[in-house]
Amino acid sequence: MKTEDLYSIYLKHPQVSTDTRNIPDQSIFFCLKGERFDGNTFAKEALDKGAAYVVTDSRQPFDDSRLIQVEDVLQTLQQLAAYHRSQLQIPVIGITGTNGKTTTKELVTAVLSRKYRVAATKGNLNNHIGVPLTLLSIRPEHEIAVVEMGANHPGEIAELCEMSAPDFGLITNIGKAHLEGFGSMDEIFRTKTALYRSVLSRNGTLFVCADDELLFRHAAELATIPEVPSMIPWYLDHGFGPDWKASAERLTLFTYGSGQNAQCRAQLCGESLHLRFEWDCDGTVYPVRTQLVGRYNFPNAMAACAVGTFFAVPPDECVAALESYSPGNSRSQVIEKGAVRVIMDAYNANPTSMEAALRNVAAIPAERTFLALGDMCELGTESHKEHQRMVRLIQSLSFTDVFLFGPEFAETDAPQEWKFTDMEVLKKALAERLGNRPAQLLIKGSRAMRMEQVMEIFS
Repeated sequence: MKTEDLYSIYLKHPQVSTDTRNIPDQSIFFCLKGERFDGNTFAKEALDKGAAYVVTDSRQPFDDSRLIQVEDVLQTLQQLAAYHRSQLQIPVIGITGTNGKTTTKELVTAVLSRKYRVAATKGNLNNHIGVPLTLLSIRPEHEIAVVEMGANHPGEIAELCEMSAPDFGLITNIGKAHLEGFGSMDEIFRTKTALYRSVLSRNGTLFVCADDELLFRHAAELATIPEVPSMIPWYLDHGFGPDWKASAERLTLFTYGSGQNAQCRAQLCGESLHLRFEWDCDGTVYPVRTQLVGRYNFPNAMAACAVGTFFAVPPDECVAALESYSPGNSRSQVIEKGAVRVIMDAYNANPTSMEAALRNVAAIPAERTFLALGDMCELGTESHKEHQRMVRLIQSLSFTDVFLFGPEFAETDAPQEWKFTDMEVLKKALAERLGNRPAQLLIKGSRAMRMEQVMEIFS
């Protein structure tokens, strides 16, 4: 079946599913395959549960006019998503980066939702399956789309850009993650910055953190920074508007951060548990008090301010969106458990995010500070060196109540009493050490380490 013909079916049944546990009535079910499952075996079940059509690449043991036979289901899903994207007339914002991309996507979506109907990536469905599903969730009523893109191997962002064709691009940062898949930092840089090249190939706009010297320098080489005395009236005339695609003059680079070279500028406000900053928006200063933990979230929040500014969201609405956003899913959460304040940041970890979290918690005043840290996964040949570096950092920051979990930390020269390979033993030792006195506890580690189990000591 040609993509155009499948698209005609999709327009009549504009919901897709890849999981028989969640099949919207009259949706199209795609039989995806993975290492441990084959969606083709669920074709009959999907139809029985209300799917209008099932896309399969395996001959089924039954005949049904609702079966759509293709050579490769995943490729078909991606081609359908790309075709749908080509029919859209709304701006698409692509977001990638090593750390903070999901939080930034959530903040950008919160800000834009104050003025527009926004389609955005759900959770962190940001890979070769999640991106097409996000694109196919965009409906006629949506006015802007925010698409998060993740990568764990070379060239992946370029592939996702081929599908999503972003008009606007934002890279949160570039750090050490998935080194096992990428092989080197140079390859990570080339893969992530494919977003910049993709956007500029369509005469689009890049949102760039001016405080990030690496990204700022690279973006400046690719684009031209206009001399603009005041961004507010300028973007109203030349930035986003009803005829944004037809605009002959487009802003190619919009910068944000704390330095004088940032067009959207703010300053951090002292040391505190939650992120606080003052945003100077065209001469008017807006204090912003977020519910996010850590100064490392400053560029994420400022990215949302920059996007909101460009898309003409009133500054007070931007502030309200940032202040009302409450982090979840173990990302920069603060959870009060009696006398213990838990900083839950256990959704994932890599050397860049781990270092930022450690430096942040070291700067927060507390009677006692505890660390429960899990291994950082997918670091390949760099793994031992990076885990050893974290141990040195912990020691240099003078932490003493330390609980390291996993085989990678076990191979370091950290004090033996810090190292645990059994979660139950770790939880028992941590609970005994915490007692009933006031303390703060940082929980962080890669997803595979399931460090959220530490919270069971409070139940």
